[in-house]
Amino acid sequence: MPEKNDRDIAVLGAGMHPWGKWGRNFVEYGLVAARVALADAGVNQLDIGYIAGADTIRNGYPGFVSGATFAQALGWSGARISSSYAACASGAQAVANARAQILAGLCEVALVVGADTTPKGFFQPVGGERRDDPDWLRFHLLGATNPIYFALYARRRMALHGATLDDFAAVKVKNARHGLNNPNARYRKEVSVEEIAASAIVSDPLRLLDICATSDGGAALVLTSMEYARRHGIADPVRISALSTVTPTFPKTVLDLPDFATDSSVAVEPQARTFRSAIAHAAYEEAGLGPEDLSFAEVYDLSTALELDWYEDIGLCETGGAEQLLRSGATTLGGRVPVNPSGGLACFGEAIPAQAIAQICELTWQLRGQADGRQVENARAGIAVNQGLFGHGSAIIATR
Repeated sequence: MPEKNDRDIAVLGAGMHPWGKWGRNFVEYGLVAARVALADAGVNQLDIGYIAGADTIRNGYPGFVSGATFAQALGWSGARISSSYAACASGAQAVANARAQILAGLCEVALVVGADTTPKGFFQPVGGERRDDPDWLRFHLLGATNPIYFALYARRRMALHGATLDDFAAVKVKNARHGLNNPNARYRKEVSVEEIAASAIVSDPLRLLDICATSDGGAALVLTSMEYARRHGIADPVRISALSTVTPTFPKTVLDLPDFATDSSVAVEPQARTFRSAIAHAAYEEAGLGPEDLSFAEVYDLSTALELDWYEDIGLCETGGAEQLLRSGATTLGGRVPVNPSGGLACFGEAIPAQAIAQICELTWQLRGQADGRQVENARAGIAVNQGLFGHGSAIIATR
């Protein structure tokens, strides 16, 4: 484990509102999560110098200015604010903003909040007719909903690496078992391979139980400088040791919607690392760690097949080795490097602006030894990764 460095920040508080389909205003979920995080940290709201909100684009104007929305809901205190949208990486961008403020010495204590209320069914494009918007076009011109996008990746994995439907099902079985004892998870029930195979085909080859739901929920973190933590008697807090939000590098030769085509590699050779693997690599370099140092990982399992891709992207195995790693039991609780001990999106569903923050909540509880019923033994370092549309993604490494 590397020595503490001057870019570490402390995670003093973590809080969540349970995921579900509650049908309430997203602000309520964020407030619950924020108050739990503040209580966990033992920090008074008036000590918060910066509030970073992760935006939701499906809840009107308050969702677009979430930093101000949550600041007002908590009670105006004069804190500085920011509001960030980066698709599925929105929460990580909010964390990055707060971290930058702390490391720049502009504040000692920051609150990061993300919450969402989602419509029934899979996500649709935001309303209106926008013929110059690639996201609008991929729905209306290609008919490429999110499940179709996930299925294309699943087919690619089957063609390139020989993945089977049973491999995809095994990911769901594992994550469902992990999430059984997570009080914040929406789905807390074991499932069998037979049940997954019998669930409806949504986008071939993926069944309903292969794809994450859309959910309501909220998550929050209280982040501080290391000096603030020490002054308040916390000598060994969970630390965020690296945060990567790198973008793709030309030429990008693996298709990600809403792009309709890849870049040409006629004149320029493709990069050695794909976009997702580059996100993780940058975090490893910053933290001074490698995949071999991880105790566990939280990855963005929008589908069961995508979890397998992440095994390779974060360096747990060689390209094409994810299926064997899964079959070996290495990624289940009790294995070499458990993946998604929280239960992942398979058990939560997706509340977009809250999801990356929720991943760090899980890193925090695991590293503290507080993940009752799903605890990774001797957890010392964890990584949380996700990818959003339009070249967004993040990798966050937490250590203790």
